[in-house]
Amino acid sequence: MITTKYKEVLAQVKELLKTEDLPAVEGLTAICELLNKTLEAYDWVGFYFSDFESQMLHLKAYSGTPTEHTSIPFGKGICGQVALSNENFVVPDVASQDNYIACSVDVRSELVVPLFLEGKNIGQIDIDSKTLDPFSKEDEKLLGNVCNLVSSAFGKQLNQLQHYE
Repeated sequence: MITTKYKEVLAQVKELLKTEDLPAVEGLTAICELLNKTLEAYDWVGFYFSDFESQMLHLKAYSGTPTEHTSIPFGKGICGQVALSNENFVVPDVASQDNYIACSVDVRSELVVPLFLEGKNIGQIDIDSKTLDPFSKEDEKLLGNVCNLVSSAFGKQLNQLQHYE
């Protein structure tokens, strides 16, 4: 069951996505900003998209402190592992992970949820938190719903995001 706060956030995401002819990157950035500003533990929020040819993820939209990790190889770090596993990855304490890419010394936990289009994992939403173990099943469900909404709203535009550097 999703709490009232998460239902409100989901309603706001739906409202953002109703904008006609909204370019995908603008919409994704607006979603990142909404989640970053609205949910206390979401200190950094970003969308990465896959380039299957180069086996790399590329950051297309984010909210929070800028990161130098704008391209991540499949298999490297939490995001890179999700690109291969196609499953959510919750890391309550990033210090416990051997295959972790530190975007900031302040990050204590991370949650990555894949974004599917027509059954294919084309990208993901990545949440970094300065708090140890803040993420619940509710967060996973919320972000899964956000990814489904993004996939439905931007469809073909998302396919194009996979191929740009």
